[in-house]
Amino acid sequence: MIKDRKRALIGVVGGILLANTGSYIWFPVLVATLGGSDSGFWAGMVMCMTYVGRLLATFCYEGIAARAGVRGGVFLGTALEAVALGLMGFTDGVFAYSVLAFFIGFGSGISFPGLKNVLVSFPEEERPKAFSAFQMAGQVGLFGGALLGAVLAHVELRTLFSVVFVFFVGFCLITSALIPRDGFQRAPEATGERIPLFSLTAFKGIDVSGATRYFLLSAAFWFLSLGFVVGIPLHMAEYVPGWAPSAPFWITGLSILVLQYPLFKLFNNRFSPGAVMAVGLAGMTVAFVSFGAGRTAPWVVVGCLTVVLGEILFVPSFDLWIARRVPEHRLAKAMGAMHFFRSAGNMAGSLAAGILFDLSRSSGVAGGNWYVAALLAAGCALICLSSRRSGTATDTRQTEDAEVRENKETVRENV
Repeated sequence: MIKDRKRALIGVVGGILLANTGSYIWFPVLVATLGGSDSGFWAGMVMCMTYVGRLLATFCYEGIAARAGVRGGVFLGTALEAVALGLMGFTDGVFAYSVLAFFIGFGSGISFPGLKNVLVSFPEEERPKAFSAFQMAGQVGLFGGALLGAVLAHVELRTLFSVVFVFFVGFCLITSALIPRDGFQRAPEATGERIPLFSLTAFKGIDVSGATRYFLLSAAFWFLSLGFVVGIPLHMAEYVPGWAPSAPFWITGLSILVLQYPLFKLFNNRFSPGAVMAVGLAGMTVAFVSFGAGRTAPWVVVGCLTVVLGEILFVPSFDLWIARRVPEHRLAKAMGAMHFFRSAGNMAGSLAAGILFDLSRSSGVAGGNWYVAALLAAGCALICLSSRRSGTATDTRQTEDAEVRENKETVRENV
């Protein structure tokens, strides 16, 4: 059994490595290309459609996994991504790109949870190491994909997407060969459960009384994060054409790899989660001001070195923040809410990044899109600080009131 888990871990880690490498080859190049040939809006729209697909997949994943098994779900999702990415190189026009982007996102929304499902089914003592390896492989893939994307930045899109197709075929093969059908847990049919193919039960997790404002803050963070992911390739094509559109992701990927563990440990041991999140958002504020005011290669480097503070400090601190404010018996519901608000932020952020880029150019305010992002990041940092200062008594009282309301509703339903 231990040997089987090691094989499965190799499959999962190898799969996410290949997936991230392939992803970071194509999207910075395509975003920059569409920004130049069409507009920032259409570049953002194509990326937005991937997140629409991912969100819709959350309502189908459980049903697909129940019928095809975890491995089958990963295979189907990855195969769908591979085919859609291969077709990207043989099509043209923003409408076709948007349709294919939807299927890329839908495939990702089926395969990615499947990989995590395998790790969750490991014995509890093995999970931290497994998830750490998973995260590290993702960051290495990001860095490697950005480097390869720079090499392929000036080739035809047909050639570029053919290379990406090969990476995703490898992803499909390695996961199919090494992970077990149902992970290391009983299949749903063995428990007598009947799971529908499409279910809207994920919406039940959206309203978590007393914590919704925190999830809105999470949505704002992912709005800003995707604003960077989509906005920086457009920025590079316009203001730093001598560098590849994926060049900023070399810097961010390597910085996260080197700094994530020591930096988070340093801040987490000294400050509350709210204060740590505020520092992460302050770093993003500095980054956006640097992009907007400088608009040259050295300022891009400065911005990339500070924008990573959001990923390094905000994301894990937010998880700790929620864990302290949401009772244990409602954490599963909170996880569903977190995914929904993250997806909403991703979709809105990718679309808004393109629109704000177009507006900054048409209005003659160079870097104006980054100034808007900086104001939002600074406002979110202040909210984190104010929440940190507001005592936990208020949060505790809100949680207790919510629990009382839930108990009353349960009693009424039983009666």
